[in-house]
Amino acid sequence: MNDPFKQAAANRKVLTANEDASGRMDAYLTEALEGEFSRNRIKALIEQGEVSVNGKTVTEPKKKVQPGDIFEIGLPEPEDPEPKGEDIPLDVLYEDDDLIVLVKPAGLVMHPGAGNWTGTLVNALIHHCGNSLSGIGGVKRPGIVHRLDKDTSGVMVVAKNDIAHRHLSDQFADHGRTGPLERAYYAIVWGRPRGLKGTIDAPLGRAGDRVKRAVKREDADDAREAITHYEVIERYLEKPDATSLASMVECHLETGRTHQIRVHMAHIGHPLIGDPDYGAAFRTKANLLPDNAKAVVNRFPRQALHAFMLAFEHPTTGETMRFEVPVPDDMQELIKALKGGLA
Repeated sequence: MNDPFKQAAANRKVLTANEDASGRMDAYLTEALEGEFSRNRIKALIEQGEVSVNGKTVTEPKKKVQPGDIFEIGLPEPEDPEPKGEDIPLDVLYEDDDLIVLVKPAGLVMHPGAGNWTGTLVNALIHHCGNSLSGIGGVKRPGIVHRLDKDTSGVMVVAKNDIAHRHLSDQFADHGRTGPLERAYYAIVWGRPRGLKGTIDAPLGRAGDRVKRAVKREDADDAREAITHYEVIERYLEKPDATSLASMVECHLETGRTHQIRVHMAHIGHPLIGDPDYGAAFRTKANLLPDNAKAVVNRFPRQALHAFMLAFEHPTTGETMRFEVPVPDDMQELIKALKGGLA
């Protein structure tokens, strides 16, 4: 399938709605084009006047589709697919000729993509490292060997040359089973797991869209092994029956699947506070909190997840490198409020 951003400006797509067509125009076109465009991209094209229905331009994504409607979609000039360096501050913990270790703040997207062509970690790295970044990760992901979600903070390593990229990539693919690679996270979750220490061994796969993940049966076509080890290290607002309204959990990854900790903790009934994708059903739990804690939780803007520790073997020296970073200010405020301090 062609990348829509690389097609000529004059290129246009035309399709006719079948006899069962219904619903919003942006949703219908997204499905009809079989994933060639994201729904956000379709919505943007409609709002920009690039879509006509039966010969008339329509700029309302929510317009209802009727059987027989003829849609014509114009594809504008592509945006430059090669990211450029941008002077975005980096919190660097360590750097040499082979790699750079840094702390990614919450809210920073890893690499350019639809809706985020600038202002990403890759843009910052290109500016900081110049031409030294490894190209193995591809034009849009130079030097990237592992990732953190946009709204997850924490420590990560980036390769600066091809040898380092291969070596680090192999370590992450091995998940630390035969080497020193180790990744650990702090997560603030709703409730308290019944077992204060345990292992979640539940395969993950796609949840019906291009982003979300879900626990799958082992025999599902897209099921991939996913193992998370967890331990409750703090309990907040405990009750006489030994339950808690919230807990701090330390998670160690034995595998590294997309959204693994978020899905696994939700799977055992303890989603992360602030998680918009896997914890939305627990939002009303905030009503059980004291007023100051309730206020902090309700304004917390992201999933409460922080990659506090990363260990790996240096690709050149063979030395085990280990880095630990404290939780950021927003999570510290959340912890303080849950402990009963002032917001």
